[in-house]
Amino acid sequence: MNISDESRLIAAALNNYRERLNLISEDMFTETPPGGGWSYAEVYSHILQATLASFIGLERCTSDVCKPTTKGVNFLGWIVMFLGRMPVRLKQPAKVAERMPAVKISEEEAKNLIIKCRKRVEDILPLIKGSSAASRYKHPRLGMLNAVQWFKFIRIHLQHHLKQLDRVEKKFSIK
Repeated sequence: MNISDESRLIAAALNNYRERLNLISEDMFTETPPGGGWSYAEVYSHILQATLASFIGLERCTSDVCKPTTKGVNFLGWIVMFLGRMPVRLKQPAKVAERMPAVKISEEEAKNLIIKCRKRVEDILPLIKGSSAASRYKHPRLGMLNAVQWFKFIRIHLQHHLKQLDRVEKKFSIK
């Protein structure tokens, strides 16, 4: 898959997140689902914060501030990149949860974060093609990723959490 395809899929995922906001009431958005787990607001908080944080790794790879390395993705990273999706549900690494806790944000905050993510995609796209494949930055779980891999990870992660929103919706419909 090429960068243009990944960009299109990222845009589609962000559109999906935005469209879902129109279907969720503000009260339900922040309500913890029956049986526990993250609310819609917490899923949006996590995915949009993580997306913006992933752009930092990607930007480091495109701006030549990473030392070139032969280290690459680890085994899980290889599987994720090969499959183009998360093969299993994984818990957020403790270090990441500490640094970026999922919090109950408002629908308006979610809309603004989606806009920020779209802007970051727009800004970074021209820089990815010119980046060195040897310029890599460490992902907390997948190993050393280059700019193209970071961009692909952003798409994979966005799509992965759409499934989580489906699970939250299912919990509310069983209520």
